[in-house]
Amino acid sequence: MTKKIERVQPGEKVFDWLLMLFSIGVLIEAFRIDGELRLNAAGSFPVGLALVMLGSSVAILFSHRRKRRDPRIRSARHEAEVFLHEHFQPHIVVFSVVAVLYLAAIVWASFYVSTFVFLAALFIYFRQGKIISSLIITSAAIAVIYGLFTMVFRVYLP
Repeated sequence: MTKKIERVQPGEKVFDWLLMLFSIGVLIEAFRIDGELRLNAAGSFPVGLALVMLGSSVAILFSHRRKRRDPRIRSARHEAEVFLHEHFQPHIVVFSVVAVLYLAAIVWASFYVSTFVFLAALFIYFRQGKIISSLIITSAAIAVIYGLFTMVFRVYLP
């Protein structure tokens, strides 16, 4: 009977350790809310959540201890290259950059204008240049957003 060896994804073990370090940081910051451990303290819920995060990250590390790297990956540098190739594909990078620009644009442009430009740009990009139909879909989406938030929910969007 042969035992199947589980393979770790490129960068997975590094991510596991970073997750645990992040959980420790969250626990430290949650503890700093009150500086004491009492059940009715303001920081008790964040401390509890941070402990759950830390426990989960330790369990993930423990469960991955027997996983091995793919034998085709020759070094840490090669693993980083494979990771970047798999997780930073052009459509992911384009979406991320446009999303960051959208978040910055909301500050100085109105919500509706920046959302229209954001949606139109991404529809045109992901629909491979179908400009007219992308603008129609974007206009309909903005109309629905406007109708829901302004007329139904009566919420002012900047």
